[in-house]
Amino acid sequence: MMSGKYFKAHEVSCCIKYFIFGFNIIFWLLGVAFLGIGLWAWSEKGVLSNISSITDLGGFDPVWLFLVVGGVMFILGFAGCIGALRENSFLLKFFSVFLGIIFFLELTAGVLAFVFKDWIKDQLNFFINNNIRAYRDDIDLQNLIDFTQEYWECCGAFGADDWNLNIYFNCTDSNPSREKCGVPFSCCTKDPAEDVINTQCGYDIRAKADSEQMTFIYIKGCVPQFEKWLQDNLTVVAGIFIGIALLQIFGICLAQNLVSDIEVVRESCLFT
Repeated sequence: MMSGKYFKAHEVSCCIKYFIFGFNIIFWLLGVAFLGIGLWAWSEKGVLSNISSITDLGGFDPVWLFLVVGGVMFILGFAGCIGALRENSFLLKFFSVFLGIIFFLELTAGVLAFVFKDWIKDQLNFFINNNIRAYRDDIDLQNLIDFTQEYWECCGAFGADDWNLNIYFNCTDSNPSREKCGVPFSCCTKDPAEDVINTQCGYDIRAKADSEQMTFIYIKGCVPQFEKWLQDNLTVVAGIFIGIALLQIFGICLAQNLVSDIEVVRESCLFT
């Protein structure tokens, strides 16, 4: 009679178990979706049939973002989901440690970004300029740059002249391109009355005087515009990061709580 009561007093919490399972199965499915999108994008670009072409792109391939994020979500979701469902303490501990490492890396990145602001700005400038060079090499990268310039109403890293780095847009005499001394259409100021995007609006624009350029294109660079956006939305950005951090800590605590319950139940079974 006593042994039955002792065993019942040390049951695995069903609430914690199925909460972790439910949360992680959503996370796992999202990871599968991200990986599927990434692999589909690579398949459309012929990367899967020629793996060596992964290194051919000079700039950043946005597909990597889907694959890395999807991979992390898949691994975390799988470990948390199966670990909770099967009451597997190894997978739950792996889930906690992996989540803890991600939290530590995020915290470290945040501190370093705050302390080394100038270095981060230089790296962002280098990153944008490197991708400007590869603008026409990959359609996904091209769409990413166009979206960034349209969203932040900017052109180049620190100005429109950064597009001299691209072989199609530079102003050298030897450049045979029709886009010579121009900028992509995403640099152009938008006319609300126009329903159709004029993709040739940036042609020859940098051959004009600076005062005239201001009428047709954004003259501010994306690095200062990003800084301005960050300052204007600092509360929202900080709130998002704090929310993600709290969610991660909450997940670690729940997983550790479930591991403790599982180990107590196993120990109690040995003595009943």
